[in-house]
Amino acid sequence: MRERLSRDAIVHRAIEVADREGVAAVTIRRLADDHGVTPMALYWHFKDKEELFDGIAERLFADVTLPLLTGAAWHTELRAVLGAFLAAIRPHPTVADLALTRILASDAGLTIADRVLGLLRQARFSPEQAAEVGSYLLCAIITLVRSEPGPERALDEEVRDAAVREKRARLHALSPKRFPNVVASADALADCANEDSYFERGLDLLVEGTRGIQPG
Repeated sequence: MRERLSRDAIVHRAIEVADREGVAAVTIRRLADDHGVTPMALYWHFKDKEELFDGIAERLFADVTLPLLTGAAWHTELRAVLGAFLAAIRPHPTVADLALTRILASDAGLTIADRVLGLLRQARFSPEQAAEVGSYLLCAIITLVRSEPGPERALDEEVRDAAVREKRARLHALSPKRFPNVVASADALADCANEDSYFERGLDLLVEGTRGIQPG
């Protein structure tokens, strides 16, 4: 029973529930029911739902496998770090928002932040500039996952397909004279046809944008 009710087991189950049903379905009572215990048993690990959410965010950060430093150009290594962060966050879009304000709240998150800040300092950003740019980059990765075109992946497949069809039809029905570019991109705006391309382009945008504002 102690093994079943470990902190890691509770967080793992919470992420499973969120991935399948959305973060609103994650409650202390729901998790207690899933483990066949009373809610009080979970309060040994998490005093409230916010602490549980802290644990979920910490797990997301802990799942990031930071690449070894190779001595490559700073922007090459920065892209590798952001790619590793994306790889850990991408499978869990429903809980990605929980990481936005919790990056500096755990050792795992601090380790990621320190690596990003260090690479930006190599690029001659001041400590203040590195803090601004680094915060933006990490938050942008989370936003990239949350903003992927299309309805929530956690939705029932039939419900999700219906939502995509409705949005596609609504965008195609717009006046091509007033909104020519929206109509032309209607299919891509309704759903993400190529997820890998979407995320790779997002990483390119972040890294190349950072290079573009690199101090002289």
